[in-house]
Amino acid sequence: MRKLIIEARVNEYMMREQGNPHVPYSPDEIARDAVACREAGAAILHFHARKPDGSPEHAIESYAETVGLIRAASDILVHPTLGYVTLDQPAERRLDHVLDMAKDASKAPHFAPMDMGSVNVDRYNAQARRFETSDLIYKNSTGTLTYFARHIRAAGLKPYLVSWTIGFTRYVEAFLDMGLLDEPAYLCFCLTDNTFLGGHPGTLKGLQAHLDFLPEGRQIEWTVVNFGGNLFSLAGAIIAQGGHISIGLGDYAYPELGQPTNPQIIRRIAEMARELGREIATPEEARAILRMN
Repeated sequence: MRKLIIEARVNEYMMREQGNPHVPYSPDEIARDAVACREAGAAILHFHARKPDGSPEHAIESYAETVGLIRAASDILVHPTLGYVTLDQPAERRLDHVLDMAKDASKAPHFAPMDMGSVNVDRYNAQARRFETSDLIYKNSTGTLTYFARHIRAAGLKPYLVSWTIGFTRYVEAFLDMGLLDEPAYLCFCLTDNTFLGGHPGTLKGLQAHLDFLPEGRQIEWTVVNFGGNLFSLAGAIIAQGGHISIGLGDYAYPELGQPTNPQIIRRIAEMARELGREIATPEEARAILRMN
């Protein structure tokens, strides 16, 4: 069985006061987590740039500083966000920071994300029986995705494809048919739980629905994230079926484990994989599995 690629999703837009004080905000904190997560078994690190108070940071300089610190300290593969909060911007603006960093080897990421469709991202408060917002749309038009695919490839980066629903996966197949994506495609199934309703639920049925619609005859490496929920209940099934794992405090605070750090979460996944007979991929091995430049 192929080695397991573990991605550490260290912060997203998770705030420390939401239940875990170990969410990294600053470039230094993110870089320290990168080193520790690599030692724990992660091959990829995903991050969102954040301001000192934890609010989103969109400046190219902040992203470049963070990636530079990570690459100077570790061989872990780097996956920065585009960020759904920038969706009112044109495609060029949303990708600018990634393409700018790609020009400098010391600050270049290895991946750029492409969410292969549009989805509502309003949070639902089940206790109050209402949505906390009513107009948040993670919008990715076909034209935007076409622009992303062409320019991510030209920059020598690997597209990190994200599927929230079956329709997104069908778009992956179409982009493969058009020759806009290279095989093996790296596809993340974004399950959603609790306050997030836009994706398939974080259950075996939710995952299997994705797997049932994987394009036949295509080389695809798939990974799974549970945005807003505990991924450990599915981790064994994912590992056994040959998938990869994307996990961290950015998606869920893991109160069931107390107040774990990102490296502690990664270490638990690595231990589980080895118990199930699957070894952990190093960053270099992950590059080979995904056939990256």
